[in-house]
Amino acid sequence: MLEKIRAVIATGNAHKLEEIATMLQDFPIEAVSMKEVGLGNMDIEETGTTFEENALLKAMAVCEATNSLSLADDSGLEVDVLDGRPGVYSARYAGENATDQENNAKLLKELENVPIEKRSGRFVCALAAAFPNGEVLVTRGEVEGYIDFEEKGVNGFGYDPLFYVPQHRKTFGELSPEIKNRMSHRSRALGNLKEMLIQYFEE
Repeated sequence: MLEKIRAVIATGNAHKLEEIATMLQDFPIEAVSMKEVGLGNMDIEETGTTFEENALLKAMAVCEATNSLSLADDSGLEVDVLDGRPGVYSARYAGENATDQENNAKLLKELENVPIEKRSGRFVCALAAAFPNGEVLVTRGEVEGYIDFEEKGVNGFGYDPLFYVPQHRKTFGELSPEIKNRMSHRSRALGNLKEMLIQYFEE
């Protein structure tokens, strides 16, 4: 098994940090926040056009600043009837400093009068690992669902209260963190990345 190594999680989002740290508890990686390494005020511009590009931008910037392994995620919601929107703009769909409630309200407005069978979409998470030697690993995870007609549940964050998962007959906002973390887009991406990291360190 790998020896425990430190990885700086390149996010200022406390919810994402908590989810990633929780999912890494059974893995020999110690998740450290940007704040803990003195990068609490670091602002990384997300100029990529894909989730993978943005995840890489963040991971590489933090790796360069800390000279240590850095993990970054870029995630969002793709809605089929909206041609994939909000996509990479999920966090700022209703404006640069939009709240979750404002983003959700805009999405519901755009889907007004759209029947449930046409409200299909997916949560996407791209995860990147950047190493001090310049090497990088990138993967993604997805989970399919539908956009509900109103917010339901108080768990999670972002679009979770609107994202309905048929197999559980609940939104992400209604699922317990334990269940969500077992099947979410982020957990699937992290599962892929864990395998890639084991292979990387064994080579």
